[in-house]
Amino acid sequence: MTSWVKIGKLSDIPKRGARCVTTPMGRIAVFRTSADEVFAIEDRCPHKGGPLSQGIVHGSAVTCPLHNWVLSLETGRALGADEGEVRRFDIKQEGETLLLDVAVMAVAAD
Repeated sequence: MTSWVKIGKLSDIPKRGARCVTTPMGRIAVFRTSADEVFAIEDRCPHKGGPLSQGIVHGSAVTCPLHNWVLSLETGRALGADEGEVRRFDIKQEGETLLLDVAVMAVAAD
């Protein structure tokens, strides 16, 4: 069963930008595309740990600010020749409100 927790509003995130949510398992980057789609992924590039929330959003992907790895916001997987992935999280929008699945708040590093 999925339970949701309010994490903010769509207008809190600029188009083609991100904001972060801190959870017990680490930081989650919440992205807004130019088409107002919202995605939530781990805020740590699988390559060298760069902060994806500070990357450039283009389409439904983000480019890491450290070494230009491109990751899909939809799947969390690296695109192109790069290999690796970050965890993605369930997020939904109800009107202006953004909600994140509370299961991520209780996930411990196993």
